[in-house]
Amino acid sequence: MTIAVDAMGGEYAPYEIVKGAIKAAQEFNTEIILVGKRDVLYVQAGRHLAKLGMSIVNASENIDFHESPVEAIQSKPDSSIVVGTNLVRDGVASAFVSAGHSGAVFYSALVSLGKVEGIERPAIGSIINMNTTGPVLLLDAGANADCRPGHLVQFAQLGTIYARELFGIDSPRVGLLSNGEEENKGNHLVKASHQLLKKTNLNFIGNIEGHDITNGAVDVIVTDGFTGNVVLKTLEGMGDTFLKLRHVGRLLSRAYHLQGHDLLLDAGLSSLAKRMDYREYGGACLLGVNGNIIIAHGRSQATTIKNAIGLAKRTVDRSITHKIKEGTYEQTSPSE
Repeated sequence: MTIAVDAMGGEYAPYEIVKGAIKAAQEFNTEIILVGKRDVLYVQAGRHLAKLGMSIVNASENIDFHESPVEAIQSKPDSSIVVGTNLVRDGVASAFVSAGHSGAVFYSALVSLGKVEGIERPAIGSIINMNTTGPVLLLDAGANADCRPGHLVQFAQLGTIYARELFGIDSPRVGLLSNGEEENKGNHLVKASHQLLKKTNLNFIGNIEGHDITNGAVDVIVTDGFTGNVVLKTLEGMGDTFLKLRHVGRLLSRAYHLQGHDLLLDAGLSSLAKRMDYREYGGACLLGVNGNIIIAHGRSQATTIKNAIGLAKRTVDRSITHKIKEGTYEQTSPSE
């Protein structure tokens, strides 16, 4: 297995990206290809290359976060995002991990890899691990701001396959995010999607509300990309707050020699903060394209990148993209 990593993408590139890739190569025994400016990356990783089975593929251009995804992909064919995606297309790499411009990664995957047959809209599946019973998959987490009901049905199908293979759940429970559990609640998109989901063979349990995200009511949460991204960013902000509270609590405990308080704080708050920390899973999988693409957080540092590579490895190990290709997907009219 070989995993390509966008070494130039993200706020802390290239240093933290390379550092995380080195950790992943050491821990996962996986070949890593660093994609980016060769001279820069050789300085960062040169002494590790031969020892860890790492290599560098040169990409002379980089896409900034403020650029238009479509224009950037078209005007920068030698960017690290395009070169990395093409490595998957050409069979050189089994997966590609990027903390760069997520819109550009999405568009590059569509252009270079194409959609799985039958899939109208690929979706970003993001793992949320806030409850003690197990992780939850949220999709779409930001790829499609405007959706039709038929798209949400396909998101549910993609999420079911991913959750089954990644979490080991035989029949993942699917919930439709709404403002009420009742079947008649929600906007037009939610109401129409509910009726279509009822007709599928999925384990659809009905509508769920925001508070159900953290109580283990479902294994897969389905919504449009606009709503999903807002939910995800809100949870990430809460996670950051908990991590700061934990840090402040430890400082206070040490300052006032409150060892018992420190232990209580660490036993409770620390566990929750860790579950809410987006760095634990590292990234989100782009589901519905003909290849394994992991989109990492733009603020990813070494630990996040290492975990994103680990997620890519598990995705490849479980042949998730191949199993998605084997699926049969509901085809709906434009009105749906």
